[in-house]
Amino acid sequence: PFHPTESPGSGDVPEGGQPAAPGDLRSVLVTSVLSLEPLDLDLFRGRHYWVPVTRRLFGGQIVGQALVAAAKAVSEDVHAHSLHCYFVRAGDPTVPVLYQVERTRTGKSFSVRSVKAVQHGKPILICQASFQQSQESPVQHQFTMPTVLPPEELRTQEELIQKYLQDPNLVEKYRLGLNKILAQEVPVEIKPVNPLEILCQLPQEPKQLFWVRARGYIGECDMKLHCCVAAYISDYAFLGTALLPHRQHPVKFMVSLDHSMWFHAPFRADHWMLYECESPWAGGCRGLVHGRLWRRDGVLAVTCAQEGVIRVEQSPAESKL
Repeated sequence: PFHPTESPGSGDVPEGGQPAAPGDLRSVLVTSVLSLEPLDLDLFRGRHYWVPVTRRLFGGQIVGQALVAAAKAVSEDVHAHSLHCYFVRAGDPTVPVLYQVERTRTGKSFSVRSVKAVQHGKPILICQASFQQSQESPVQHQFTMPTVLPPEELRTQEELIQKYLQDPNLVEKYRLGLNKILAQEVPVEIKPVNPLEILCQLPQEPKQLFWVRARGYIGECDMKLHCCVAAYISDYAFLGTALLPHRQHPVKFMVSLDHSMWFHAPFRADHWMLYECESPWAGGCRGLVHGRLWRRDGVLAVTCAQEGVIRVEQSPAESKL
């Protein structure tokens, strides 16, 4: 019922009005990252496309693939409305991930699917996804979208890094780090609304805004696929929001503990959406972040939440003598 590798129809036109050329504009998130290999009933294998410099699997990839697996075990007439995941072990980028789906409940309005992502015989992620039949209700409201510059007037993350690299006074270790970022083929486009000085160590308010979209073309298709792509996108640079007030502390270790999403309205993951991120709290070597994905027309499409472990290098306590 759910085929993430289906080609767009000949009439599909991507944002910008140019028709999709066969075979060269498809988003790698659809053709590779979120394309799972069926092994048996409700059992799938996923492979990796982009591995972060940490050499651990990217959490958004595992969440996105888990939602793909869950979506393959429901009927076409339901849509994903929420998912809740726990990361229980670090992912190994050298081996594939197996996704085992349990059809926990199939009801008239709501259906729940439980997914276990497994490597080396042990779970690395436990996910529950809920799907709903479309239902109308007079009870509706949402927050107001922040007023920001449109993406056309902003630079991409890559363009900003290129600008910093042109500085002849840039310290060599920072130059090496920025070049490493540029060398990664991240399948997500990002345009920060208020680009921070990447190398600045001054504390900032724990809030950030950036436009995001999947690289390449996805097109009009099953909404569940766009939710899977959004799950991948939503984990990128998310937890870092909790570090903005603490930039003076070098990070030793940072990893996601859990990830939750609620899908409110239809959207296109290959169109620009505004990602509004904020961190209401950090403490006990953990940080909490909330996020909202807004469509350009002001509709709140997705809400996200995540908690992660954050360990930093602490300065030696000043001597009282």
